[in-house]
Amino acid sequence: MKSINCLLLLFTLIAGSAIVRAAEVEQQNQQAQQTIEQLEDKITNLEQPLYTPFIERYLLDEVKTIRQQQIALESKLAEKLAAAKLESSDRAIRYTSDTVNNVFFIITAAASVLVLMGWRSLRDIKTQIEEHVSSKVSAVSLEYEKRLADVEDKLKRRSEQIISTQEEIARANQLHALWMRAGLENNPQQKVKLYDEILELNSEDVEAITYKADAVLELGECEWALNLSSKAIELDEDYALAYWQRACAFAALGQLEVAIDDIRTALDKSPALSVELAHEKMFESLQGEESFKNLLS
Repeated sequence: MKSINCLLLLFTLIAGSAIVRAAEVEQQNQQAQQTIEQLEDKITNLEQPLYTPFIERYLLDEVKTIRQQQIALESKLAEKLAAAKLESSDRAIRYTSDTVNNVFFIITAAASVLVLMGWRSLRDIKTQIEEHVSSKVSAVSLEYEKRLADVEDKLKRRSEQIISTQEEIARANQLHALWMRAGLENNPQQKVKLYDEILELNSEDVEAITYKADAVLELGECEWALNLSSKAIELDEDYALAYWQRACAFAALGQLEVAIDDIRTALDKSPALSVELAHEKMFESLQGEESFKNLLS
């Protein structure tokens, strides 16, 4: 496309120069014609001859020379225009020929590449394309199946989490209801049943075990209360109320020194229990002990 534009621009320049030259020639012809007319007017209006026959011969020769030069100039201009047209035609034909040759070269190179790659026919090309498309579709399908499986797994895990959370909420509500009932219950046996229900929901609830030990102690089951409070301490060594409850069990069983040690441990872990120390009925048997009095003071 650029070559064609260049050829058109060159042809336009040549044609323009030829037109300018033709205009110059035409102007020269007009000037010569005007000169001739002026000379004819002067000759016609002359009253007496101003020149000799030699001068007349000179003028005629000059006019003849001018006419010959004009004819030669027109001939040269025609030759240049013909040469320019011929050159433009040659260039256009050469450009067309080169373009066709390049197209054939490209086609030949493409065919050679196809042959080298093993695509010897349109059927092979079709087969290769179908296999490529099939592999791509399979890969995309596997990718989407994998993503769908991941989404399903996430939804399943989320559903399980929601169900687990709902179960935990239900269990928490049930535990709260049982604790409320146990707090309002005055019968130790009913308290023990309620604490057993709480421990069925959470077997390692230290508070439930400790409060159950207190209820059992009210029933007079000192050994049972001692086992329960010891189990609570095994589960949580920092729970002061468990030591307090075990001290109550030891005091009921007559093991005063051990009871005082547990009281001391409970007060170390929770100094606020010192307020209840003088009012605990289970510690009445410890009133005569000097170490207990020291704790009270």
